[in-house]
Amino acid sequence: MPEGKRDALRQRFNLARLYRRVSRLEGKLIIPYVLLTLLLAIFGVYVITRLVTSTVQERFVNRMYEAAASASDAVVRQERINLENLRLIVFTQGIVEAVRARNSEALEALILPILVNNKIDAATIMDENGVEILTLGYDPAAGQYQRRQNTDLLPNELVKKVLSGVADEQGDKYADFMNTNFGPALVTGSPIYDEQRSLVGGALVGASLSQFLLNMKTQGLGSGEVIFFDHQKQIIITSLPEPEGGYQALQNFAQSIPQADMPRVHPLELYGRPYALTFTELLIRKKQLGWLGIAMPSDYVVSAEALSRNAYILIFTLGAVAMILLGYTLSQSIARPILKLRSLTQAVAAGDLNQDIGIYRSDEIGELASAFDIMTIHLRERTAEAARLYAEAIQRNKELAETNERLRATQQQLIQSEKLAAVGQLTAGIVHDVKNPLTVIKGVAELMLTEDNLPEETRSELSLIRDSAVKANNIVSDLLKFSRQSKPELEMHDLRATVEAALRLTAFPIRKGHVQVYKDLPEEPVEMVYDDQQIEQVLVNIITNAIHAMPNGGTLRVNLSTSNGVAAIAIQDTGIGMTPEVQMRIFDPFFTTKPEGEGTGLGLSVSYGIITNHEGRIDVHSVVGEGSTFTILLPIRQSAPVKENL
Repeated sequence: MPEGKRDALRQRFNLARLYRRVSRLEGKLIIPYVLLTLLLAIFGVYVITRLVTSTVQERFVNRMYEAAASASDAVVRQERINLENLRLIVFTQGIVEAVRARNSEALEALILPILVNNKIDAATIMDENGVEILTLGYDPAAGQYQRRQNTDLLPNELVKKVLSGVADEQGDKYADFMNTNFGPALVTGSPIYDEQRSLVGGALVGASLSQFLLNMKTQGLGSGEVIFFDHQKQIIITSLPEPEGGYQALQNFAQSIPQADMPRVHPLELYGRPYALTFTELLIRKKQLGWLGIAMPSDYVVSAEALSRNAYILIFTLGAVAMILLGYTLSQSIARPILKLRSLTQAVAAGDLNQDIGIYRSDEIGELASAFDIMTIHLRERTAEAARLYAEAIQRNKELAETNERLRATQQQLIQSEKLAAVGQLTAGIVHDVKNPLTVIKGVAELMLTEDNLPEETRSELSLIRDSAVKANNIVSDLLKFSRQSKPELEMHDLRATVEAALRLTAFPIRKGHVQVYKDLPEEPVEMVYDDQQIEQVLVNIITNAIHAMPNGGTLRVNLSTSNGVAAIAIQDTGIGMTPEVQMRIFDPFFTTKPEGEGTGLGLSVSYGIITNHEGRIDVHSVVGEGSTFTILLPIRQSAPVKENL
């Protein structure tokens, strides 16, 4: 059966068995109750989990938005602080004169106290051409302000706006991000005018974004991280530790988000853990300077959701299990007696009558159980009687079958013996009368052939007469041998040696017929009582027939084995084989399949008689085109019969 069909049948059987179990009384009682309980539990877990999950997720998103708004407000506040500090510097008396004179020492003396008192990270004073007069920047490592001078700041867009004299919507102050020698900074700039409103130079006040990020962390941003982006979403600075591959992946992720989706919360993975990222516009002085990103790890949200879900699942599961157990107990108290009665009834129907239901109740189930016990007692008595009669019938049928088999075998032997006896009687009546004339004919022909003056034609005819007489004499000799089959001389011999002797006797026709012989003989001698000459004759006959059945050569296998007191000699060829009709007649006298003049048809008949006299048999198996196997079965005897003295 194909494997796919077998699997389909197995699945169908399993489904049928499951359906039978479900359709039982116990299933009808408990399954609806269990299903209803499970549905209520699943629905309750789903609803509560969804509520808890939504609440946790909503709190997390709100926290992200609050952090973004807080960071944005902090940037705006810092810009205002920068603006106030810028005004202090610009309107300090003596600044205009010092700028006009490009006196950096005077400028340092004027602005350094302001920087120290107001904790300003950096300040720059430049002339009207954008050339740096003095920059003071605080170095946290050195713990003091460092000087810088004479840098051309005009290429910077913020410096261009400060010196252009063009006012923005809120006046002539400007703010932007700048990369300074002290790192990225939020810078506010303003022009410096003299009393005649002529441009003298400009001033810049910067707040270090690194320090700003540190302040944000200490002011309660919590586990959130701040990222500053410019207009092109290039990262300016971030509080995130630099990943193994750098910030390029984070920057690419930010650039892939459309501007319309920037305010939303976006999931991403950093450092092998889930994060959430949101953006907000950085609006300073009603102008967008860039984007502010807030990143927070979101795995704790999943953990909180899982913890809440697991807790509620556990509660509802315990409740459902308790309800199911209660319902199961109630159903068992009703269904168990009925199911037990049903199973015992099936056992009785299957033939097991030694059943006692063991239910003693005063209700209808108890009455049914008592009636069941009485019924099984009566059934046991009647079944025992029927079994006794059936056993007797089986024994008699078995004895009759054995008798019929012995009768059939005896009948077959009688039929063959009758054939052989009829041929023997016929042969005994004519063989002597035919043999003597043939001897005379042969002798006269040979005598006449000795004459020297015979014509060639006469000599040829005399040779033909002599050869025909010899052939006829051989046939008569075979008939005489067949009619005079003697009883076997049973003595102890080695059957293996007899098989090898038969192969040696047939070695020449085997080589001539281009037959390859394979022997499978035991290593130890097979000692038993038999007539070695007769068995050798049988083996030679069968091997010779096998060689004739392979006119173009082939393989001959000879096997000798013993089992259960029987020796088996199997002779297998790869010849032309035999049809079933031929197999039925091969042991008949004078039946042969060889060409005319090449056989008498007595070889297998004589062999059959010899094996029968040894109380054995010959089995034949043949397939046309594949070959034949003759198996000789002989009983193994360890002692010769005792001969009586006459």
